[in-house]
Formats: sequence, C-alpha cells, structure tokens
Amino acid sequence: MHAHPDDETITTGGTIARYAAEPDTSVTLVTCTLGEQGEVMVPELAGLAADRADQLGGYRIGELAAAAAALGLADRRMLGGTGRWRDSGMVVVEGVHAAAPPREQLHARAFCAEEQRAAQVDALAEIMADVEPHVVVGYDPSGGYGHPDHVRAHEITMAAADSAPSVRKVYWSVAPAADVAAGLAELAGAAEHGLPWRLATLAELPSVPDDTVTTRVDVSGQLGAKVAALRAHATQLTVWAGPAGSGELAFALTNEIGVPVLRAESYSLVGASGSVRPVRETDLFDGIEAW
Repeated sequence: MHAHPDDETITTGGTIARYAAEPDTSVTLVTCTLGEQGEVMVPELAGLAADRADQLGGYRIGELAAAAAALGLADRRMLGGTGRWRDSGMVVVEGVHAAAPPREQLHARAFCAEEQRAAQVDALAEIMADVEPHVVVGYDPSGGYGHPDHVRAHEITMAAADSAPSVRKVYWSVAPAADVAAGLAELAGAAEHGLPWRLATLAELPSVPDDTVTTRVDVSGQLGAKVAALRAHATQLTVWAGPAGSGELAFALTNEIGVPVLRAESYSLVGASGSVRPVRETDLFDGIEAW
C-alpha cells in the first residue's frame, strides 16, 4: 500500500521483487494517487508540473508501469480507480519532516482531505476482499516522514486490514536507524568516486529506533531489479553507482541529497491496535500458519 508512484520502489522495491519471483506468492500493489504534485528532475519535462501543464500524474503512470515491470510485479491497482484521489502536496517542516498544506490550498480531490477518508477505506476494503491478502504492508503512523498522503494511507490501511478476514499479518515499512547509519558509512568515501550530490546526514533521513524493528528482509539478490525500478521513476529521482566492486549505491530526489540504497528492507509487525509484536524475523511469511 503506497501513496504515490516511486514510494513502492524506494521503500519496498526489493521485497516486491523477491516475493513476486516466488512461484507460490502473489503481490498486489495499491497506489493511492498519481503523484501530481511532485517536482520534476528532468528539465525537458518541467512543463508537466502541477503549476504548469499539470500533466505529471499521467506521465507518472508510465513510470509506475515501467518500475513494476522491472520488479516483476503483475498486479497493480489505483485506489478507487485512476485519478480518483489527487496527491495532496506537502509543506516541509523541521528539515526532513513534512505536513499537510493549509486546508484552503488543498485540491478538491486531495487524498488527505478528511471528508474522503470513509470512501478510501471502502475502496481499499473492496480490493482486499478481491485479493484476500495474508500479509499487508503499509506505513507507520507518521507515514515515514509526515507526508499527509502517507499518513492517510496508514490510517486507511489499518482500518481496512482490521476488517479483512484473510489478513494474518500487518507490517509497517520502516528504516532502522542503525541500518541507515551503516548505509551512510558505506558511502563515506563516495565523493571521491564521483557521487554528484552532497551525502545526507543521519538526522536528514527518516528512521526509527532499532528495537521497534521486527523484520529485516534481505534484498541483496534483488538490488538489480530495485535499481532498474528506481531508474524508471526518472522525473522524481536519479540513481548513482560507484566503481565496479565498490558496492556503492545511492539515489537522490529533487533535493539532490544522496541517500544510500540499503541491502535489507525492514518492517515492524504490528497488532490491530498498532502495538509492535515481540518477534524477530527475516521473512514476511515467517510463522504465518500460527497467526
């Protein structure tokens, strides 16, 4: 469950590729908006932006399709149908954290609008009734960094999963502080190898305390697919790889701050109340028969 195109790859791309490739597992991606309010990294496509031609959302459908193909993902759905809800945009507060724009600035179809919540829960419940998922992956209550669409996606994911009889496990996609710090340390010498951006600091990247992380999925074998999917979202981000053998991988969004591409994607397994389960896992399906 993701708010905008590119979110699925940045936070869960390796996990999607891993399980999509397994013969006894199917993966469904639900995307809530088209990311219409995103900035544009490609100069010749700058005219697509919301304050110009306002065609970015349609363009990003193609990017999402290409990323899904790179990940081997066959089943992707737009919540409520394509264009039902619009990217709400955000305002940046306290460096890396975001908040909703003032209500008077929101589009009539803004995903984070309070009056849209019930219909969104119903739309997601319809998808869950069709797919009958055993495992649901969404965001934590902060949406990772506070983006209002991520927060709303969290809210409706928890509500719909709570009423879906097939769901056995619910996860929040998170970034453990230790993993983020280790990823940054691996890139400490990347500037000498041609990293074209300033490297982020730990304080600039969203992370959670390590003791809240229950599950680390090794996606080192899926890095090629994840990088290809990241590159598919060319209006939103750029990928950099260090010299052969260095293992250095980073990407930057439109802020042009380098972020490490981690070799594990991490999650918190939670109960219906949002409490973190006291487990340690390496697979989203660990012990699923017992849940």
